[in-house]
Amino acid sequence: MSRKWVAASIIAVIGGAAVILICTFFGAADVTIKDTLVILANKTGGFFEDEAAALGSKGTIIWNLRFPRSLLAFLIGGALAVCGGVYQAIFKNPMADPFVLGISSGAAFGATIGIVLSIPATFLGMNTVSAFAFAGALAAIFFVYNIARVGRQANTTSLLLCGIAVNQLLTSIISFVMLVASNEMKQIYFWTLGSFSARSWSHVVTVLPYVVIGLAVIFMFARELDIMVLGDETAVRFGVNVERNKRILFLVTSLLMAACVSVSGIIGFIGLVSPHVVRIIFGPVHKRLLPMSFLLGGAVLCICDTIARSVMEAEIPVGIITAIVGAPFFIYLLRAKNDEVM
Repeated sequence: MSRKWVAASIIAVIGGAAVILICTFFGAADVTIKDTLVILANKTGGFFEDEAAALGSKGTIIWNLRFPRSLLAFLIGGALAVCGGVYQAIFKNPMADPFVLGISSGAAFGATIGIVLSIPATFLGMNTVSAFAFAGALAAIFFVYNIARVGRQANTTSLLLCGIAVNQLLTSIISFVMLVASNEMKQIYFWTLGSFSARSWSHVVTVLPYVVIGLAVIFMFARELDIMVLGDETAVRFGVNVERNKRILFLVTSLLMAACVSVSGIIGFIGLVSPHVVRIIFGPVHKRLLPMSFLLGGAVLCICDTIARSVMEAEIPVGIITAIVGAPFFIYLLRAKNDEVM
């Protein structure tokens, strides 16, 4: 491992931590970086007890509202970016994103059913809407994979086409439900745009195991992903069990994205753009691409969420901010790539 890579890794980790800290203190309430550091040091290490007690309600704002929200945004942004990098490798397509197989529409459909039913219950720490969104996301990927599968194999082209078809079908059904259940239309619409409003430590606790375990498993396949990018036939010649790896990675990424989407709603462009940027800076080797994508995706979504809750009195769904930032940047990347080819 080169010194440059070690230095870059340290800088990236420090930068990610700095983004979380800055996004935690930034907002409408009069909270300073010093206040934020005092509360975080007190809650995590028991330091500065008198100073933390003197802050009163500011401590509640920092520890119970802003910090878990910023941490959750960072975790979900990083997870989406890693999943995007995995899908781009599996499909050998730079346009692939975490939701290409219908997970987003499946989650949105599940959330729509949960909103309409309004059942006051919880399941594995999730409320009804989150639980239905989680189930809908998993059902969509299961359906797409089994439709595209021939025997024990699933052709990537068939998977993409099935994903597009399922996306369109479920989007149409959601639109119909919104027309019929007009009282819940606004809530459904805002959920599909993504938001971290009113998110707390319970949501962090719900998502964290999926993120930690999911990323650990994905990172174990970094070398195989490097080879799979070269093509399935080439990967087989190198001794890679392509279909087994695909099934494992589809399962892990599906669980990871389902958990993320169930608490945040649908947030686009993070998983599409972040791996591109990292690939340009650090190259295509996945042992570097995946961790750096996590840090970049987490930082970008954390910043976008801070913008979403700060620019207006009424909070803007974070999916709007990521689209405004991500779409022009992605167009720029495509244009720059086309200029290189010419």
